[in-house]
Amino acid sequence: MTFIRLPLMLMLLWTGAFAQSDAQKSFDKLKALSGVWEGKVTTDMPVAASIQNNLMHVTLRTTSRGNALLHEMTSAGTDDPITMFYLDEDRLLLTHYCDAGNRPRMEGKLSPGGKTVEFAFLDVAGSNQHQHMHHAKFTFIDADHHTEDWIFMLGDNAVHAHVDLRRTGDAAGAAGK
Repeated sequence: MTFIRLPLMLMLLWTGAFAQSDAQKSFDKLKALSGVWEGKVTTDMPVAASIQNNLMHVTLRTTSRGNALLHEMTSAGTDDPITMFYLDEDRLLLTHYCDAGNRPRMEGKLSPGGKTVEFAFLDVAGSNQHQHMHHAKFTFIDADHHTEDWIFMLGDNAVHAHVDLRRTGDAAGAAGK
């Protein structure tokens, strides 16, 4: 009987040691979005009316030997904020390099169903701490369709932007290859 228990315990320990953390699962889902995307942005505040229904281009590129994901968002005539996604031990983090002149960090969590990764605010560094990106949510529809929801804090007012994105190019196109 001891002979049977020992291999069983070793097998359970072996598979447990290689089980993916939720942070790694979330990061892998985001990396699967590598490519070129396009979609319209909608917002819920009159102060952000200038971007309402603008065509947004998003490029996601896995970099640094798979250890980071670069997210670049562009629209006509504006600077392009970038966001870096990365693992920090057992946490999925993002740092958003904002055109407001600061760098908010957020921690991501995968939903129980695996359809969304939602990022909660941790802290912000930089010159403008009263206006900053505060929350983000990525929803996976299928391999060529996802949505992004971003909340920007404008003082005490939350401005919500929703972008419905369709894939227009692959990861090789995102890397300029």
